[in-house]
Amino acid sequence: MMTRLRRTALASVLTSVLAGASAALLCSATAAFGADFDGSKRLICATVDAHACDPGETCLRGLPDDIGVPRFMRIDFAAKTIAGPIRTTQIRFFDNSADQILMQGTELGYAWTVVIDKSDGTLSMTLVNRDDTYTVFGYCTPP
Repeated sequence: MMTRLRRTALASVLTSVLAGASAALLCSATAAFGADFDGSKRLICATVDAHACDPGETCLRGLPDDIGVPRFMRIDFAAKTIAGPIRTTQIRFFDNSADQILMQGTELGYAWTVVIDKSDGTLSMTLVNRDDTYTVFGYCTPP
């Protein structure tokens, strides 16, 4: 979904000071809500850092919005959905272990995995297809 030209542009877009400050703010805010990450409450998640990788090439770092990942996502565990501003996707696999929540599904030809740390709400996400791999990091908090 990302052209080589766009990936080149992505290489020049580094994570801004504002994104770093937002990440620090969200991280400190989520520490107070440790019990809120057990899968029983809805969450809103902010994506703050992305890495785009092609086989045989060095991964490029940029903002999630640069690769088409929404800045904010809403996770509804009861409805088993993850929603961005444009589309909603079904959570097809869900594993709620002692220290993390793991969710998987597919969207637009990509398989995705989202993992949320239950102690502090940090988010790790991968999107993969036969051509590309994207890794995204962020933070979640109850709305």
